[in-house]
Amino acid sequence: MNREEAMAILDMQDREAALEKIMELGNKAEKYDQLMGQAAITPSGQKPPYEKENKRKRTKRKKPGRKNGHPGSKRKVPEKIDHYKDHTLEQCPHCHGQELGQAIESHKRYIEDIPPIEPEVTEHTVYKHWCPHCREFVSAPVTEAQDNANLGIGIVVLTAWLHYMVGISVRNVVKILSYVCSFPVTPGGLTQSWIRLANLLRPEYEHILEQIRHSAVLYADETGWRLDGAPYWLWAFCTKEYCYYTITKCRGSPVVEQVLGVLFEGILICDFWGAYNKLKALAKQRCYFHLFTELVKVDKRNTSKEWKAFRKRLKRLLRDGLRLRDNKDHLDCQVYERRKKRLHDRLDMLLETVAEDKDVRRLIKRLKRHQNEIFTFLDYDVSPENSHAEQQMRGPVISRKISQQNRSEAGAEAQAILMSIFRTAYLQGYNPVDYVTELSKSYIKQDNIQKQDDIKMAA
Repeated sequence: MNREEAMAILDMQDREAALEKIMELGNKAEKYDQLMGQAAITPSGQKPPYEKENKRKRTKRKKPGRKNGHPGSKRKVPEKIDHYKDHTLEQCPHCHGQELGQAIESHKRYIEDIPPIEPEVTEHTVYKHWCPHCREFVSAPVTEAQDNANLGIGIVVLTAWLHYMVGISVRNVVKILSYVCSFPVTPGGLTQSWIRLANLLRPEYEHILEQIRHSAVLYADETGWRLDGAPYWLWAFCTKEYCYYTITKCRGSPVVEQVLGVLFEGILICDFWGAYNKLKALAKQRCYFHLFTELVKVDKRNTSKEWKAFRKRLKRLLRDGLRLRDNKDHLDCQVYERRKKRLHDRLDMLLETVAEDKDVRRLIKRLKRHQNEIFTFLDYDVSPENSHAEQQMRGPVISRKISQQNRSEAGAEAQAILMSIFRTAYLQGYNPVDYVTELSKSYIKQDNIQKQDDIKMAA
């Protein structure tokens, strides 16, 4: 609305009509504010920085660097030396005098650098042979690249790692290849190569899923994602050796059921999100960190005596559980079981509290729903926190701010597959690039053999 339109409303002779028009505009403005403020269209972690609350600042800043008396550290002397150079003077650098005598002393410096990188082009000549036993023409597989591809598998895996794991955008990856490696390539060509690589490694992705389903202890978490601007969700299911990512439009229990099935025979460690409630498992452990974080959030807006008393009892109960876990090896078995039973009794008494405070009632309702999933870590040797899954989410959360997530379903599927395999290699202690490169070559070889078998069966 401009100024002239607003003046026209004020000049209306019918006062009721003008009032009705102003109320209509006010309702539209209120609905617009509500629409813009809805959290449903904004996935977790996608709020602008200026809309987030200020974090607590440290009261005393820690002095950077190592403490006094700590032994120094330096780069180790290289075991292999490729080149040797002697640096001598023929004239004085100050007075330019040329009457310099023999060198009095010398010292050595070791400088490590990367030489200029030039792309290598290899011409592959593939010969066909006649096999009298199979009565078919056979040829040696070319594992350096996928079928009908000009980009080698090494450069495809390296760029996929830079994009999906390091978080470098596609265009910046293209710039790195162009400026550093003198390797011209287009963003579309790289993206299509990554999708083909993901399709090649799909059996490994399914193998990771099977390991996840049969794991003894599993960590799960989810976070917001975007697919062509629409809200999606990135899920992570991980153990200490495997990590499985999937990107879906749903944030509910169907995703958990699709990944883990109806019954999970291990222990699931997760937060209090309702999608994990319907899953039947051997046991579940709800994250303590989320509980403590909830208490801190409520403290900022609720100062009632009833809330403070409840928070104090709950916090003391949770910390007593952690203390009992830490002292388990120093306690007799019967003493440990007796103290554990005492903790469950205290939790039952806490949940019987009749409260008028809304926050107290809300937390009591949540704890009653998950009453048998609070002290699971006292029965099994598992962590009471979901920090491992949070750590596996850290990389994708950082990269989503740079890469703008995905533009297509194929791109999202490729990202989930490649992130899962790279992260699994990292958790198992392998070099992700070397591991995935060798894995890709083995699958290329298997595909070539499978294609020749299919042709033979068709004939």
